[in-house]
Amino acid sequence: MQVLKLISEIFSRKTSIDWVLLSASVTIVFFGLITMNAFVEENLFFEKQLISFVVAIGAFFLATRIDTDILKRTDVLVALFLIMSALLIILFGIGHSAKGAQSWFKVGLFAFQPADAMKLLLVFILAKYFSRRHVEIAHFRHIVVSGVYALIPFILVLLQPDFGSAMIIFLIWFGMILVSGVSKKHLAFVFLVGAIVFSGLWMEVFKPYQKARIMTFIHPMSDIRGTGYNAYQSTIAVGSGQIMGKGVGYGTQSRLRFLPEYQTDFIFSAFAEEWGFVGVLILFGLFALIIGRILTIALVGATNFEMLYGVGVAVFIIAHFVVNIGMTIGLLPVTGVTVPFMSFGGSHLLVEFIALGILVSMKKSARPIHRSALTHEFLGV
Repeated sequence: MQVLKLISEIFSRKTSIDWVLLSASVTIVFFGLITMNAFVEENLFFEKQLISFVVAIGAFFLATRIDTDILKRTDVLVALFLIMSALLIILFGIGHSAKGAQSWFKVGLFAFQPADAMKLLLVFILAKYFSRRHVEIAHFRHIVVSGVYALIPFILVLLQPDFGSAMIIFLIWFGMILVSGVSKKHLAFVFLVGAIVFSGLWMEVFKPYQKARIMTFIHPMSDIRGTGYNAYQSTIAVGSGQIMGKGVGYGTQSRLRFLPEYQTDFIFSAFAEEWGFVGVLILFGLFALIIGRILTIALVGATNFEMLYGVGVAVFIIAHFVVNIGMTIGLLPVTGVTVPFMSFGGSHLLVEFIALGILVSMKKSARPIHRSALTHEFLGV
């Protein structure tokens, strides 16, 4: 009975839908579906992604009815954190391996990646932690404590090994801590210590072959016949799109399989080849619109929790987008990070739409706030 009562409380809220936010997100999903569809034969990627999209949309509308006060409760967040950490540990025993990482629970044709849900949960936990300590946030211990919350999933994901998701977890922590009001001097000290430790390891501990692997990971284009092959083909695909693109379904790099993983990691490259610079500008504009709407909702949050949650979701999406784009044009290491709403994958699509749905749910308790007072209240300056 207690469980049923809790579920009733969670979905007791009514709210209005942010149709601009939803429409922009759905448009990007359709761009992804069109890009991964072969048009001339059955496409399992397209069919599975279409099913995942329908499920994600349903989850979005359910999430808009969530009473977010439930998600502010420490006992709820701690329980969810323990459950998700346990799932990440269980992966090492029964997880499904793909592309060298044991990161999925697979049931039939579908798979779920717990790291995606953990990213969103980390946003909640950090929003809760920083919002309760807004007055004393400049104290050094808050960098350490919040860092521990992020370090646990970071290590569990890194050991899978999933370097991309581990990087996103770090960027979520780093982005949220920057806007939380912590002392920038203390934060700089933490990174200085980290740099010194890494330098010591580089000079005294790492072997030559280990250094070579690290350098190849950082600069994949230095080995285009080996680890840098995907990145090299990706840059060719992006550049060959030119201004107007080759046309939908006519991308030679992706359709002829020169570009591996064009439905997932390198879907932006395939999209750029077929839609060209104009299409890329439209895509960038849609993401800018999504981030703008997220921050607009965050800025009128009823409390610091809602504001920090909105910023955390924005950081989550921006981190995925920037890392993937940097990867596909050869500026960042190839880490398997997806393009939000666009890349193939049901778990990340589900989490992204749930994140937006919960954000929309928070609009019901939004408050008017003067822009001049916002900087002082939110950023602590």
